[in-house]
Order: sequence, then structure tokens, then C-alpha cells
Amino acid sequence: MLIAAAVAVAVFAGTASASQRPRLTGIHKIRHIVVIMQENRSFDSYFGTYPGATGIPKNVCVPDPNHGGCQRPYHDHRAVNLGGPHDHIDAVKDVNAGSMNGFIGQAEVGRRVWCTKHIDSGACSLAPKKPDVMGYHDWHELPNYWSYARHFVLQDHMFQADASWSLPGHLYMLSGWSARCSQRGNPMSCVSAVQDPGSPPGEPQNTTGAVPDYAWTDLTYLLHRDNVSWRYYVFKGMQPDCDDSAMFCKAVPQDAKTPGIWNPLPFFETVSQDRQLENVAPFNDFLVAAHAGKLPAVSWLAPAQAVSDHPPASIRRGQTYVTGVINAIMRSKDWSSTAILLAWDDWGGFYDSVKPPKVDAQGYGLRVPALVISPYAKRGYIDHQVLSSDAYLKFIEDDFLHGARLNPRTDGRPDSRPDVRENVKILGDLRNDFNFAQRPRRPLLLSLHPKFS
Repeated sequence: MLIAAAVAVAVFAGTASASQRPRLTGIHKIRHIVVIMQENRSFDSYFGTYPGATGIPKNVCVPDPNHGGCQRPYHDHRAVNLGGPHDHIDAVKDVNAGSMNGFIGQAEVGRRVWCTKHIDSGACSLAPKKPDVMGYHDWHELPNYWSYARHFVLQDHMFQADASWSLPGHLYMLSGWSARCSQRGNPMSCVSAVQDPGSPPGEPQNTTGAVPDYAWTDLTYLLHRDNVSWRYYVFKGMQPDCDDSAMFCKAVPQDAKTPGIWNPLPFFETVSQDRQLENVAPFNDFLVAAHAGKLPAVSWLAPAQAVSDHPPASIRRGQTYVTGVINAIMRSKDWSSTAILLAWDDWGGFYDSVKPPKVDAQGYGLRVPALVISPYAKRGYIDHQVLSSDAYLKFIEDDFLHGARLNPRTDGRPDSRPDVRENVKILGDLRNDFNFAQRPRRPLLLSLHPKFS
């Protein structure tokens, strides 16, 4: 009797406790945010002909300064592309004061640089004979990406947070800033660095072997402080490294234990100080967590070269990887409370038609493809708001951190950042892409190997 009574009391207490939990509303229905960051494609190169989107203008023709005349955008059916150089100076010259017509010239410069550096090796044969930066893909080559756009949300004014290459882009994705710090361990010694925040040892642009020190504050500091779970998952493989106007460069190994341009968190002082290095984890751990229905509150996924869409990787392999990730989430019991934010980190030298708005000395950069996939995402919605990866930070902060910002005046860890990117007036709000009053949408499971037209 005593045991039965104790069990009854415990059951009643548990039921009462559950009934007293606050009902989740609005953005807080999202308990898992998964950021999938792919590589090096412009919006127009993937969705420039998508119906209803701000895409490729009629009669556009970009000049070819070396061969004369101009080239119009064309449908490129090939799965392997070469793109163009994509560091800060290339972004400036591609945009060309808003004319958006420097792409072919910069791609040709990139070829000359590559051939000059490898004149004796025969490697120049790998460089493109003719730039393909004016080529675009559509549903024939990207059926799954276009299916996600039709069923969920396509964002057609997502810009790089900075006008530069992968490493600064990933730093912005995680911290809202790219900087270089003159004094190790001193966040107030950091100054904005749109191009060279300090690369990991072993990479060509690191000529001294110095270990970079990212001393300013990143989002994981706020997440850890508020006991919000997070993981940064890294796909084991190779990672390219181009930040010197070269079109191709040496690939270096990467995994969860190897900091790199796509895996910069281990160089953030906050991650070490908070003893969170184990949260940088192998990609397979993500699949295990999804299968078990135990996704962390915030996940970031970094690909390896082969599945990244980064030229010269096949876009078919990249789409297969992304589809596999999304299918794993959709099969998980966590699907009903998840928002997937899929984007590409920079434009990769490919043509885009929309002049980037200017927010400060470092950004924005060029437009990139971006999708929101969730049971609460609006169906077939095209979001025309001006966005960047700063909007991802803002969404995470609004959902899990009570609207706290990476603001040195309020976040408890001062640094010298010049502005609070999440609060820039021009920045849109991802909540506009959701209808939290709707019945949660069913999964859209797609083939890993769709037929290509």
C-alpha cells in the first residue's frame, strides 16, 4: 500500500508539473535551430530564374575586358563549375560601384594568377579556358533545392555578412564580426579585418605559422552562459583555401579536431575558457543525435570540400549531402520543433545582379542562396527582406537568449567591435518566414539521388 501510494503521488506530481509548464508560443515553438552552411555560390547562379524571385534581369550582358564584347547569363548544365576568385578585392571589383559587371574580368585575372604561380608544373591546364561565372543552374540540376523553395521559404535578398571569402564569413556567422587582435587575450585590441583575420597554421596564407587568436566574443559564450546546448559539426575530409585571388588552391585536411577556415571556433578564446572544445564534434555525431531525437538547441554544420558545392566540387554531391542532412532531421522526432537555415557562405566569383547594401566598412557582401525549412515555415514563400547571417544570430538570440545581443555594452564581455550587427536597421527578421499558428508541416523526404534533366 505504501509503495502504491508513493507511486500514485509521484505520477500525480509529474502530471501536475507537466500541466504547469508554460505553453510554447511564437518563435519559442522552435527548440532546435540547425544552420547548414554550404560554399561559394551566388543567388543568381542557383535561383536567378526562380519564378517570383528577384533574379537575373532581362538583356543583361557583362563585358569581357580581355576578349571584347560581353556575355549574357546562360544555362549551365554541368555539375562541376570553376567560378572565380572571391576575396575582398574581387568582391569590390565584381560589384564595380554597383554596376555588377566585373565578374568575367576578375575570373580571367584569377586564371592568370593561377597560371603564373604554376607555370612550370603544367597545373595551368586545370584552369578554365573560359570563365563560367555567367552560368546559372535551375531545377534541372538542382531539383531538391528548388523543391525546398517551392514547399518552404526562399530568401532572395540574403547577402554575405562581409564582402570577402570563407574565413571572415564563418567568423561573422558565429560572432557577428571578423577582426584581428594585436594582443593575445585582449578583446579590446581587436580591429575589423574584412580580408585577413589570421588563418590557421599550415595554410598558404599563414606564412609565419602563428596560431590565430580570436579574442572577441562569439555566440557560444552567450549560449554557454545561459545553459543553451550547442554543437558545431565538422565533416571529415579536405578543405580548400583560396584567399589570394587564386582560382584553385591546395586543399588541407579537416576534421572536428582540426581548426580551419571552415572550423574557426577552436581559436576563439571563449570556447577554450568555457571548456567547450568538445562541442566541436564529428558530423556523424549529428546523425546520431538526430536519430535519437536529441539535437542540441543550436547546431552548425560545416561540410568537407567534396560535398560543399565549392568549385570544383560537384553540385550533385553537395545536394545529396544537404538532402541527407535534411532527411535525417525530418525523420527525427525533433522535426516538429526544428528550423533549418540553409545558406552559402560567399558568392564564389559567380555573377549576381543585385547591388549589396552597405552597412559598415566590412559589409554586406554579394547575394547568396538561402532557404528556411521548418514545420512552421510558410509554404512557397519568397522573403524579400534584406538579410545576412547576422539575422541567424538575431533569430537564435531571440529564441533562446531572451533577445540578448553580442553587444559589448550589455553582454558582460566587452570587446572593440564597431557596431552590433543584429541591431542594424536594414536587417530583416527571420520570424517573418514562419507561421507559428499553423499546424506543423509534414516532412518532405526527397531522394538522395534525384533524376537530373
